[in-house]
Amino acid sequence: MILFICVLLYLLTSTLTSKPAAGRLQWDPSGYVIFCPCMGRFGNQADHFLGALSFAKKINRTLVLPPWRTYKNVPFNDWFKTEPLKKFHRVVLAEDFMAKLAPIHWPPGRRSGWCWLPSNDKDRKCAMKEGNPFGPFWDGLKVDFDDYVIYNIGYSDTNTWQKVYPPAKYPVMAFKGAPASFPVQEEDVALHRFLEWSDTVEDEALGYINKHFPGDVFVGIHLRNGPDWANACEHVGEVHSYMSSPQCLGYSGEVIVTGKLCFPPKDEILRLLKNVVISTKAKVVYVATDKDPMIDEIKEHLKKQKVKVFHQDPWLPQIDLAILGMSDQFIGNCVSSFTAFVARERKAKNLPTSFWAYS
Repeated sequence: MILFICVLLYLLTSTLTSKPAAGRLQWDPSGYVIFCPCMGRFGNQADHFLGALSFAKKINRTLVLPPWRTYKNVPFNDWFKTEPLKKFHRVVLAEDFMAKLAPIHWPPGRRSGWCWLPSNDKDRKCAMKEGNPFGPFWDGLKVDFDDYVIYNIGYSDTNTWQKVYPPAKYPVMAFKGAPASFPVQEEDVALHRFLEWSDTVEDEALGYINKHFPGDVFVGIHLRNGPDWANACEHVGEVHSYMSSPQCLGYSGEVIVTGKLCFPPKDEILRLLKNVVISTKAKVVYVATDKDPMIDEIKEHLKKQKVKVFHQDPWLPQIDLAILGMSDQFIGNCVSSFTAFVARERKAKNLPTSFWAYS
């Protein structure tokens, strides 16, 4: 009897200790994709993220969720939930990947950086960490590169990617920039439905709304009117696609982007805003902007409608984005990727969006 009990205790103990520890990550033999979101501000990074998510799915590799890049690395889950993304494809936070998987499966001495270079480039040097934000981004993850992989394959040619770079030989693809184009491709716009704000961002946005205009119908607007934007819009009349313009003009490239569409004059802003306020019976206008919120002009123009105007210039721009996404009607700039983020979120939720100077 004593021997039987000892054997039983041994079997139970060995069974329990052989189970993976809670929270332990399992290595994906299909391989991984990680990249630096190093092009522009958040709006551009978000476009690239959706493309990279699509790319990882198509070549069947787990996407390592990179930190967002500001003046520092911001962990992906500071701003967005990770679980909704798993409904579409396999993902893992970069911080978890580096702490739990990389030391064993992608250790120093076996880390290759990936970059696209034209085949006629004689130097063909893959400068993965040259300049800012590239160097600080990878330093933030404590990654140095020992070798390089230079490629010329388009990101849409997924069959070739799988054939030329099998995961058994290339377990981790660490791209210098996102394996995606800007703006986000039309086929990937719908992936935004898997991007959900973190509780921290959502709670702060709702907190502002509930404090200042709880229960009121409100129109959210985005005004892109800083001097840098004015300079960027000077020559748009010569092109058929400019930055995020496909979000309202379509991807066919048949329509020329006008200066008015890129940098709408104040009279156009006031005209459209008044029409929307009247049609929605809104009592509040919430303004997000990089420069001039036009508060006095809006109040004067909408004096008969007795509309309240709010603008906060939050410590985190994502708070503005979240509030705009919650508005009853949103009006934004067709060329701006900041607007595009809001427009994609609202499209996923079947909420209306309008654009300045666009019918």
